[in-house]
Amino acid sequence: MIQLQWLGHSCFRGEYQGSAVILDPFQPGSVPGCRDIHQSAAQVLCSHEHYDHAYRDGVVLTGIPSPFQVTAIESFHDDCQGAKRGPNLIHILAAGGVRVAHMGDIGCMPSPQALEQLQGLDAMLIPVGGFYTVGPQEAKAIVDAARPRMVIPMHYRSASFGFDVLATVDEFLALFSHVRRVKGDTVQIFPSSKPFNEVETVLLAYAG
Repeated sequence: MIQLQWLGHSCFRGEYQGSAVILDPFQPGSVPGCRDIHQSAAQVLCSHEHYDHAYRDGVVLTGIPSPFQVTAIESFHDDCQGAKRGPNLIHILAAGGVRVAHMGDIGCMPSPQALEQLQGLDAMLIPVGGFYTVGPQEAKAIVDAARPRMVIPMHYRSASFGFDVLATVDEFLALFSHVRRVKGDTVQIFPSSKPFNEVETVLLAYAG
């Protein structure tokens, strides 16, 4: 079982058997309404070097080996081969029979080779707010192509957090028939041997 905690924006803590990795930590004060990142973990992974995704100083490394097998997949932060915003790394975490993909600031449909690697995911963390990344419709197309068992939206705005230029999560959620709203900021991902039926969209609550 992998436990995922949403720390705001695109930052997540993934934990397995008491050891953790932090994904895409943001600089203090950089994301309106989001509290600063102060974490300890075995590893920090950043999808790209923009200030709201690469604040490694917010994480104290424990010195414990990371429990995750990590696969990094090259992609782009825009829809013009990185010409506007540069490259983006998708990170797949694997542990305990569970596979989770953090899509970073993906800005376009992944390549066919990348989509092949994204098959069979137990969960996908994907930006849905548009402007800097894919928007609701494009994110839905990626989900449809990759067919994860669960999708967790990130990188959007609400009335209390996020960049003004981003869309809210509502349009993305409206594209799915199976939406589960979690009261807290944490969800547990278990391995499953069941055949894929329908993606479950899980909306985590930000504990700002």
